[in-house]
Amino acid sequence: MPYIGRFAPSPTGPLHAGSLVAALASWLDARAHGGQWLVRIEDVDTPRCIPGADHLILQQLATCGLVPDAPVMWQSQRGDAYQAALDGLIAKGWAYPCGCSRKEIEDAQALMGHTRERHQAAVYPGTCRDGLNGKTARAWRLNVQRVIDDLQLATPLTWQDRLLGTQQQDVAQEVGDFVLRRADGLWAYQLAVVVDDAAQGITHIVRGADLTDNTARQIVLQRALGLPTPSYMHTPLVLGENGEKLSKQNGAQALDVTQPLRTLQPAAQALGLPKLAVGASIHQALATWTKAWPPIPHLVPR
Repeated sequence: MPYIGRFAPSPTGPLHAGSLVAALASWLDARAHGGQWLVRIEDVDTPRCIPGADHLILQQLATCGLVPDAPVMWQSQRGDAYQAALDGLIAKGWAYPCGCSRKEIEDAQALMGHTRERHQAAVYPGTCRDGLNGKTARAWRLNVQRVIDDLQLATPLTWQDRLLGTQQQDVAQEVGDFVLRRADGLWAYQLAVVVDDAAQGITHIVRGADLTDNTARQIVLQRALGLPTPSYMHTPLVLGENGEKLSKQNGAQALDVTQPLRTLQPAAQALGLPKLAVGASIHQALATWTKAWPPIPHLVPR
């Protein structure tokens, strides 16, 4: 099967050091496999997107020698595809409307004695699973347990990460019925990414470790929609001074690509790639790192 990988940034601002690590890792993995590398702009969450950030990101990538092998895809142009996927799930009885607010969900969990960690969403208790009970529909959710039962999926769901090894999650118990279309009418990340990965023929996903927790629910959606499951690899994160993932909300500075090789070297170092000879060009650097990829011995051989 031909290798097709991708980098899928959200245009909430320019690339920073953390996002460059993910971009470089996905590019190198594609090149080391002799495959294609695609870019998808994940601008489905329009209120958070900054005008012009998408084109700035593409320019930053190109300056660093990371140029996609096919036209870029924008999620904001894909609403019809997401609606078709949701309609199919509704027709099978696997998706339902939900009238609960976030506070109602958190209050219901608190009454059940459940607590959640920081940055972790409350597990949906299934309040609207059997009907709205007079509430107004706000969002659409996947009936996870029904999908698992109808398709006879293993619980917990187990999958192999090329770097992290065997991973597992009980999606019904640890996540609950997750959102497919939000209360504000925007498409949820989980549905959009699954539909788009299939549409682009993605076979290998290389992305930051902060997205590891999303993988199990994406696999459930892939099964429900009859779509293939790519190979996954989650790379180490670049952390901010407070020990959390480096992000725009965490003080990450926009990449300065006026000296692209100097910009790429910290990303390569974070991935365990070799240092370069003095005076190396961008082309020579990328070629050297491609030959050295993957730098971690227990990764699946290419």
